[in-house]
Amino acid sequence: MIEVMLQMALLIAAGILWQRLAPGHMPALSHRKALTDLVFYLLLPAMVVNILWQAPLDADTFSIQLTALSRLATAALLMWLVLQVLKRFLLLSRAQQGALMLAATFPNATYLGLPVTSEVLGDWAQEMVLKFDLFACTPVLLSLGMLMAQAYGQNEKRLNPWRELVRVPPLWALVIACILNLAQVPQPEMIGHALHTLAGGVVPLMLIALGMSIRWDTFKLALLPTLLPVCIIGLLLAPLVAMMVAQGLGLGGHTLTAVTLLSAMPTMVFGVIICERYQLDGALYAAAVFSTTLLSIATLPAWLQILSR
Repeated sequence: MIEVMLQMALLIAAGILWQRLAPGHMPALSHRKALTDLVFYLLLPAMVVNILWQAPLDADTFSIQLTALSRLATAALLMWLVLQVLKRFLLLSRAQQGALMLAATFPNATYLGLPVTSEVLGDWAQEMVLKFDLFACTPVLLSLGMLMAQAYGQNEKRLNPWRELVRVPPLWALVIACILNLAQVPQPEMIGHALHTLAGGVVPLMLIALGMSIRWDTFKLALLPTLLPVCIIGLLLAPLVAMMVAQGLGLGGHTLTAVTLLSAMPTMVFGVIICERYQLDGALYAAAVFSTTLLSIATLPAWLQILSR
């Protein structure tokens, strides 16, 4: 696991270097946006269709969905309870509270979970990642997550979460893949090869984009008391509950390992965009991304060691 994390760290480091040394004809932010748009609008939907077109949609799919939902609910509840205590000792604005709620609740299940589980468990784990994320995390993020951000944010413009959902290409790809799957439409070899080729670019480009998204300047030691609950809840407590729920639902073996590792992923990067849209504390959120990602280098191998016993 350590070797795998180091291999991925090289690609993340490439993204960090590109962020600083990118050619000057366009801003580094534009480079990152072009890369993430390519993955989000083309490569990831191709992977979704390629994998879920032929994947079994069985009782385990429902169990994976429930496990993911339990992880989100546990993290949100624990973070809300912690905030009720922190507010008595620290001066936290609504914008900061909202950023912490988002940071603790939503793991980086796709952008980091996909490469980690694929490298550690094999390509078959990509199916687990897509079911975990697209059947639970992404729909909840773009519905209840948006409503949460609205409640804590200062943006007077109210966006419709359902409109946000229908604008997500991977979710449309999920619908198409499920229709083809349930209709038992055979996948033509030529289309399957094209989809597989496109999907091959997802993992390395995601890791490079992750490196380009890390903001080193946002982390300050003074933020440690505020960020510590996010790290403990997101990397330890919520995954523990998710693991117990998965076991209770009958998941075991490599599937249990996959969903637990996905539950233990650090804070998702996409939340920075939500913070900007709803005027939450984006710098605090970015610091949570940085700190949880850094700590996950130690916690993810620890989880794998526990699950391997």
